[in-house]
Formats: sequence, C-alpha cells, structure tokens
Amino acid sequence: MIEEMRMQGLGVIDDAVLPLGPGFTAITGETGAGKTMVVTGLGLLLGQRADSGAVRAGANQASVAGVWIVASEGAIADIVADAGGELESFGDAQGELYVSRTLSAEGRSRASVGGRAAPAGVLSALADELVVVHGQSEQLRLRSAAAQRDALDRFGGAPIATALDAYTAAYARWRELDAEITELSDNRDRRAEEADRLREALALIEATAPEEGEDVVLAERAERLANSEELRLAASLARNAISSEEGEADAAALVAEARRHLEKAADSALGEIADGIADVGYRLADLALQLSAYLADLDESGPHELAAVEERRAALTTLVRAHGTLDEALELWRTGSARLAELDDDGDRLERLQAERDAARGDLDTAAAALTATRTEAAVRLGAEVTEELHALAMPDARLEVAVREGAESSHGRDDVAILLAPHPGAEPRSVAKSASGGELSRVMLAIEVVIAGTDPVPTFVFDEVDAGIGGAAAIEVGRRLARLAESSQVIAVTHLAQVAAFASNHLSVVKSNDGAVTASNVRRLEGGEREAEMARLLSGLADSDAALTHARELLSLGAAANC
Repeated sequence: MIEEMRMQGLGVIDDAVLPLGPGFTAITGETGAGKTMVVTGLGLLLGQRADSGAVRAGANQASVAGVWIVASEGAIADIVADAGGELESFGDAQGELYVSRTLSAEGRSRASVGGRAAPAGVLSALADELVVVHGQSEQLRLRSAAAQRDALDRFGGAPIATALDAYTAAYARWRELDAEITELSDNRDRRAEEADRLREALALIEATAPEEGEDVVLAERAERLANSEELRLAASLARNAISSEEGEADAAALVAEARRHLEKAADSALGEIADGIADVGYRLADLALQLSAYLADLDESGPHELAAVEERRAALTTLVRAHGTLDEALELWRTGSARLAELDDDGDRLERLQAERDAARGDLDTAAAALTATRTEAAVRLGAEVTEELHALAMPDARLEVAVREGAESSHGRDDVAILLAPHPGAEPRSVAKSASGGELSRVMLAIEVVIAGTDPVPTFVFDEVDAGIGGAAAIEVGRRLARLAESSQVIAVTHLAQVAAFASNHLSVVKSNDGAVTASNVRRLEGGEREAEMARLLSGLADSDAALTHARELLSLGAAANC
C-alpha cells in the first residue's frame, strides 16, 4: 500500500504531498491542473521510462518520493535486500519502504530503494509486486492475446498455477532433450572426426609411454653426455685435489696431518678443534667417493647412450608439438579415454535420448491437456462472473465469454485465450478489440479486475480516467465497483466524474493557481464543505450552485452508504 507520495518540479506541480493510505482515493481537479502528473509520478517510481519533458519549466530537476507499507518478509523484502536497501520497521510483520526517483532537465535519472541507489530495473521489479496501473495504454494491452491469457490465469488462481508449473517443467524437459538430440545429430560428422583424432592421439601417447618430468631429466642427461670429456677432466682434477691415488699431497693428507699435530697437544680447546678437523676429513673422504662414482658413471656412458637419449627426446618432442607440453599430453591420456567412450557411444546415446524425448513428449501432452482443461473450466466461471459485473455497470445486455482454443505450443501452454464480448442481444461474441468502444473497454477492464481480485488480490490499483466515455448510472456503478475493489486492495483513481469520486474514502484535489507569469498546482485533501464544492464543480462546473451542491450531497450520501 502507498502511504504517501511527494512530487516536486513535475510538470505543473511545484511541490505537492499526496496523503493516500488504504481504501479508495479519488483524485480530481480542473482540466490542465496536473491530475495525470500523479500517474506520471507513480510511473517514475515504478521504473517507467523517464522523460525530461516532465520536468517543470525553469526547474533543474523533478523528484518523486513514495512511502510504501509492505510485508517485512517476502518477495518485496528480498528485492530490496538484493539491491542493498532496508525496510524501516512499521508494526508487526510490516515495514516502510522508501523509494525515490529524480529526473534532471538534461534527461539523467537516479533512483533509490530503501536508502540505497538502485537502477530503474529494481523499481520495475518492485512494480510487478506492488501496483497494477490501468490507463488508456493498459486498455489497449487488454486487447492482446497474452494479456487476456494472463487475466484468465490470474482468475484461475492455484489450480491453473499448479497446472502451468507442471506444464512448464515438462516443456522445459522436452525442449532440453530435443535440443540435445539436434546438437548430437547435426554434429555427428564433427564428433566422428574428433573421435578419430582423439583415438590417434591416445595411441601415440600410449606407444610413447611418457613419464611426468621425463623431458627435463633427459635434457639434463643429454647435456651431461655431450660434455663428458670436459666433465671428466673437472671431476678428476677435483678428486685428485681432495684425495690423490698417486701419493701426491692432497687435501685429505693435509687435513690428516693437521689433526695429528693437534692431537699431540695436551689442551682441551685444541682437542675440540682437532675433532672438527676430523669431521672435515670424513667429509672430504665422502666427496672423493662421490667424485669417483661420477667418473665411473661417465666411463660407462658413451656415444651409444647419448644417441638413445636423443632418440627418446625426439619421441617426446613429437608429443609436445602435438599437445603443447608433456604435462598436457599426460592430462589427455588421463581424461581422453572417457571422452572417446562418450563419442563412440553416440549411436546408442542417440537412441536413448530419443526414447527419453518420446517419454517426455507424452508427459508434455498430459500436462498440456490438464492445463487446457483447468483453463477451460476457469474460463466459463470468469465469463459468467464478468458478465454479471457488466450488467451492474450499465451494460445490461452485454455478455462476455472467455474462449480457450487450440493454439501454437509455447512455454505458456497450447492455448489461445480470447476474451469475447457481445454488447447487444443477438450479437455474436467478438474480440473486445473489435466489439468494445473506449467506454465499454474501460468497464470490461474494471469488471475483470473486480472479479479477479477475489482470487488474486493486488496490493494497489491505479486507474487513470477509467470512467472515460461514460456517465450517469454507468458512472455510479463504476464508483461502486471501485469501492468494492478497495475492500481488498488500495485503489487510486484519477477521475473527472463526481459519480465516481463520491464513493472514495479519501478525496484529493489538484488545485491550479496562476500569478500571471507562472502556473503551479498543489494537492489538497477535501472534506466537508470543500468536498461538496468540488463535487458540485464536477457536476455543473459551478462550485457554488445550489442545485449542484444538493446533487453533490446526494451522491456523497450514496457513496457513504456504499462504504458502510
């Protein structure tokens, strides 16, 4: 429910606060006073396209702010939280939602939701949960097949929603299988070529049998073998310097001599040093043995081993060229078998998928039939109840039918839904797009909303000129129906008819003033004598006409009785 809305610099409205609240709010005013700016302002708060032409002449920007009373948990709270906003606490299980939108004269727009900046798309998402706006554009939309189907589905409530969910799931499953079969069939040759390439690659890897890191080890081994003479000389000289086999003075002998000299001295400090020198001697002996082993390995290696290493490196290079690195080749070896099995299974897999698709098609047929049956049953009830409403809306001979016919298959089912109207006795029911005038279409739309509200209530309805093209008794019945709709939803109606405004529990007037240079409008809540004067003005154009005031009081009494 919209608790309050404030507009600044919007069209002819300079600065106005609209106290709204529950029930039925009627908004009236002279022609050109800016009544439709209320709907424009709401549209901005609901994410509609911002038009810089709506900014008041001479103003830098227009701004609209609204306060909604919403459930503290649920879809609306989730949208606000996802946008980073917060609800202000307001009683048990309820919160206040602050929404604003500013529009600069240059056309730039900014929005905030729950105290945080948000894109207009968030406002649109909130609008789907908060408000239904009916104006001339919505009456035109009612002429579309999709809107007529949506109206029937809303009226059908849980039974249609359940059937539609089952159908949607079956349709998605069938589409998924059909797409997979199409992809598999269309790419059969490509997949066969992929299988052949993969089979050849795996055979080469298996024949080569590489080991992880083998290319690095072989590169080091090849470099050693290629420089064996230089390595042999270096290792031999180093070994002789440490421990010579020819009795020459070497490091081991010199260390041993130093140790003997220290061991002869009777001093504990020198004894510790002698022990350290002994450790050096042991280490030198180990290094000499390692150098001897290295030289022995070089002596055993020869040109024949270098040739074998290079041959092996060449085999590994073939894999690297094909796969980028040896690690990637090994990864293909680990995973390629599963992919090859999948590709080789295409024939059997296609048969299995086709069988699954056939079963899914059967499930889809069953779900579609159930959805059609549920819609057909609801269509009969919707037609009868809307027809009854139309009779009360001064269309006593009108008959509305909702036809459910076989249509193209889509995610919404296989039904074409058409709302048909026979406005006169003996007339064949025809599409509302062809058989209803503007005034009749307004009443059809209102009757549908009144009936649907019983099964699918909407938090707020906004009607812009719903009474266009009607008057007299029809207008009174429109007012009654708006009041009835307000029993379960908040209703805001911009009207130029006193017969409609009389049934409002909250009457706001858009008042225009002109200082000779600038025209500006404000909004005022009307009560008592002010409301009677406005009603008289709506009836006769004269706020102080005795006859009009008498008629106005009669209408207000009628509206008050209806609201009791």
